[in-house]
Amino acid sequence: MPERPGLAARQPGAVRSALAVLEAVAHLGAGVSAQRISTELGLARATTYRLLNLLVEDEYLVRTPDLSGFALGARVVHLAGVTAAPARLPGAARALLAEARRSVRGGVHVVLFIDGRVVVLDADPDFPLSDADRLVREPARYALGRLLLAAEGQVTDGAVAADLRRFGATRQCGEIVPTTGCLALPIRDDRGVTVGALGFSGARHRVEDPTEVIGALEPTARALAPLVV
Repeated sequence: MPERPGLAARQPGAVRSALAVLEAVAHLGAGVSAQRISTELGLARATTYRLLNLLVEDEYLVRTPDLSGFALGARVVHLAGVTAAPARLPGAARALLAEARRSVRGGVHVVLFIDGRVVVLDADPDFPLSDADRLVREPARYALGRLLLAAEGQVTDGAVAADLRRFGATRQCGEIVPTTGCLALPIRDDRGVTVGALGFSGARHRVEDPTEVIGALEPTARALAPLVV
């Protein structure tokens, strides 16, 4: 039987490129597109698609249900001994999120905290995250990242601790864009551990006085917990 074309040991360049693709998907989060991976790695688009197809075929990656992106597959999870983020929210969670987005004018996002990094599970398509890459690289500049750092016990900024005591959320006002801000409400597992967040991004004054936004989103964060953890 002829050997199936693949990533043979005699093709070290292809193997390195395939590993780089896996690292890019892990770094950029579930749902990342082929075009984004190609740009991130500086690979030709045809090469990127070929590697992605091979990795999907061998179950190192999976396609998202709408076929628009990729997530880590079962074989990577098995090798790493960790739980990968779901490629997409379950239906009940999507319904909750859709209702929250209708009731709150601004971006509403769901992330998980996995291995000390922010993994975007569902970004608002109408109000996208300003820079998902930078969120991963510089978490302290974003409310979602500040909540991750707080959950990891790495907060040195007294303002973050004060916001958590006062509002039960983290905030960032005007650091990226002067007229906007963001906040993050924790999503906790059944032991009370913060494992993710429900984020909001919008006009700065709504984050400076977050009472309305938190009141609208807090029930959603609680209801999402058993559906995404």
